[in-house]
Amino acid sequence: MDTTRKPSWLRAKLPTGPGYSAVRKLVDDHSLHTVCQSAQCPNLGECWSRGTATVMILGNICTRSCNFCAIQTGRPTELDLGEPARVADAVAKMNLKHCVITSVARDELADGGAGVWAATIRAVRHRNPHTAIEVLTPDWKGNTAHLDTVLDAKPDIFNHNLETVERLQKPVRVQARYERSRSILQHAKSRGFTTKTGIMLGLGEEEHEIEKTLRDIASDKTDILTIGQYLQPTPQHWKIARWVHPDEFVRWKEFGLSIGIGVVESGAMVRSSYHADEQSLKYTGTEHLNTANALAGV
Repeated sequence: MDTTRKPSWLRAKLPTGPGYSAVRKLVDDHSLHTVCQSAQCPNLGECWSRGTATVMILGNICTRSCNFCAIQTGRPTELDLGEPARVADAVAKMNLKHCVITSVARDELADGGAGVWAATIRAVRHRNPHTAIEVLTPDWKGNTAHLDTVLDAKPDIFNHNLETVERLQKPVRVQARYERSRSILQHAKSRGFTTKTGIMLGLGEEEHEIEKTLRDIASDKTDILTIGQYLQPTPQHWKIARWVHPDEFVRWKEFGLSIGIGVVESGAMVRSSYHADEQSLKYTGTEHLNTANALAGV
């Protein structure tokens, strides 16, 4: 398959307009990083024009070296303890009903950055009590004590991505492990949280492997799943194996729903935080996530 040219169904909105400009100014003024920029998200133009952005905390240098990700790899030089307050202020100024926070991996820190994560969640909650908070976290090297530090801050949705099928974990994610990521999601679910994960297609996975992955996700009682097309950030990154046709994305969505996954967003441009507010509403209906989590005792 010729993967040198993008197919007609992959069209991203250009980053223009007053909404985009306002978000860009807010990000710059608050000295924040966003995964939209650092990971070269194709939806940046659309999301920023809607007045939303996914904030990336703990800097913009990751200690991991995943072969699919555009975020810079290296040894971080600082820990910004003033970041939680700035994130909370930015969320307030964007007037978000649903915010998504993610981070680089900070494996060099004793707690992996869990303390800053918890401080950020609490700061956002204090400043924006009616905003639903979704977190997309690293795997904490499987350390549930670090994970519990984050969960104790009571986010509304806990997201951790499997990214790809089990066979491709080591070559694509390098330092991550499939069962470790599943255990992180299982632990969050055991504490009563709404859980979410995402995978990419087009990395070289086979159909039976996709089916097994979705069955594993359903078995873990994960509530929300996103499925999107892998896009190669640079020639040095993992090569695209194929462009996945829209009909296949529809088929996997139908399959995921049929085996019990509550919400499945599946499409070429779908990403973890893409229209995350709409995904959460599909799962919860009109009931606020805080109510569901309070009943679960979290």
